[in-house]
Amino acid sequence: MEAPSADGPFQINGRCIDCGTCWQFDPQHFAPGPATAVVRDQPRGQLETERALLALQACPVAAIEAPPALRQHIPRDGFPDPVCEHPKGQVFYCGWASKRSFGACSWLIVRPEGNVLIDVPRWSAPLARRFEALGGLSTMVLTHRDDVADHAKWARAFGCERWIHGADADAAPGAERLLEGDNPIAIGSDLSLIPTPGHTAGSLCVQLGQSRSVLFSGDHLWWNTAQQVVVASRTYCWWDFQEQINSVRRLLDLDVAWLLPGHGHRRRFEAGEWGRALEQTLAWIS
Repeated sequence: MEAPSADGPFQINGRCIDCGTCWQFDPQHFAPGPATAVVRDQPRGQLETERALLALQACPVAAIEAPPALRQHIPRDGFPDPVCEHPKGQVFYCGWASKRSFGACSWLIVRPEGNVLIDVPRWSAPLARRFEALGGLSTMVLTHRDDVADHAKWARAFGCERWIHGADADAAPGAERLLEGDNPIAIGSDLSLIPTPGHTAGSLCVQLGQSRSVLFSGDHLWWNTAQQVVVASRTYCWWDFQEQINSVRRLLDLDVAWLLPGHGHRRRFEAGEWGRALEQTLAWIS
């Protein structure tokens, strides 16, 4: 059994919904426990404290507590937080997770052709100002019905078009662009939508670039650090798990450098490692 939270100023209260937001963002200081997140280790020094404070800010249910004197030092420009750079765009984690999406991650791609938001955080005026400073938003992609959160507020604020698969379109009324069928489509230079039905009927992945690409997988796939495996979950499949398996196979030939999911840990892959990882996943779930 996981040890209780480490003694110190950061603590987890009874509001925790065990969504994983804190330990996905800051695994040095937070960890999954038997029923809720726990504080693995109290931060030491300014940089570690700022990271833990950003995890506090990202939490969708205000489940992380810290003394007011510490909370005053939450970095104003902490989110979006840089994750990786690709020749076709710089990628950031947005923080400000939404309870409506059970704390799912949202991602920002900053690119000359126009910035793209993959899934959405809860509405935040400070985050909106940061988006504006980085060039605004031109496009929003909703990977599936579970993670639409405050999409309408973000779309109104930035006048950006929203993409969602037609099979999940009822979750985002008013979305300007609907993807239909199972064929991938390009929605910009080196930016593609790949239908991956299974978790929901309209689940899709977003691929940035072709070589050493970044794959935004929604809830279709994620990385399990304990088992060191890419996970496609039967337990958390809401539609058709056999279709989800088929959708995993469709991604085998991609050249993926980064997997950025809605839930679960992100992962960087060395050249050639992605295909082997998916073969292992398929052997495990088939």
